[in-house]
Amino acid sequence: MTAPRLVATDLDGTLVRSDGTVSGWTRAVLAALDARDVPVLFVTARPLRWMEHLWPIVGGHGMAIVSNGAIWFDVATRSVRHLWGIEAEVGLRLTDVIAAAVPEATFALETETGIRYDPHFVDEWDPRPDCPRGPLADIWTDPVVKLLVTAPGLDADHLRKATVSAVGDRAVVTWTGPDLIEISAAGITKAATLARVASELGVERADVAAFGDMPNDIPMITWAGTGYAMANADPALLEVADHVAPDHDDDGVARVLAELFDLDVVCSGEQPLEALDGGDR
Repeated sequence: MTAPRLVATDLDGTLVRSDGTVSGWTRAVLAALDARDVPVLFVTARPLRWMEHLWPIVGGHGMAIVSNGAIWFDVATRSVRHLWGIEAEVGLRLTDVIAAAVPEATFALETETGIRYDPHFVDEWDPRPDCPRGPLADIWTDPVVKLLVTAPGLDADHLRKATVSAVGDRAVVTWTGPDLIEISAAGITKAATLARVASELGVERADVAAFGDMPNDIPMITWAGTGYAMANADPALLEVADHVAPDHDDDGVARVLAELFDLDVVCSGEQPLEALDGGDR
């Protein structure tokens, strides 16, 4: 198989192990690719505030896609290259139709600078008691990169189906776990932003390899010339991937890349890089 010119990888459940770390060997593989001028893009649902611990292993090519494609980030300058958000006028209509379909729904707003909560939202993943909380019309002052929806006590499958039906084509609905819905602006997915980055780099779609594990990775995996689902991936992703990579706890991404690029990488010591807990939100 021809080695790709651009590698795109999800983080949690893909590059990051179950204990929230990235192994020393995986870091060494990424460094070897960087030395060969092969860009490795982190493409994640994580917000910017969950990324600082991971920037050191991005390498000199220095770009990332966060918040499910809503932010194209320049790592070298620590600046947002482009942001595709949901404006208040559109977003408040979205929350109205979701609340009508799911009266139990509660909402949070993920922005470039942090998270904000409606009065009833309970953050079970990364609670921030010092963040703004109030009626959505009052706290929706900036473009929202992800509208988060939960409905405590409601069946997760019902929440998903009802939200997808209510939103329709007004926005993109996805999830990385059973109890949290993530909504991006219309047309914004990991794949859409990855395509923009690839175009900027002069890389054809056929020369992109992508790795993922959850349904929000499906657009990226199916867009890339070669898509890999991790062995631990959601069944929906395994169905559409071109190949299956070893489990994320077995350095699956690094193992595939070492084979594709014929790397003989030796790492002395584990030297794990700590990542934030909470999953790929």
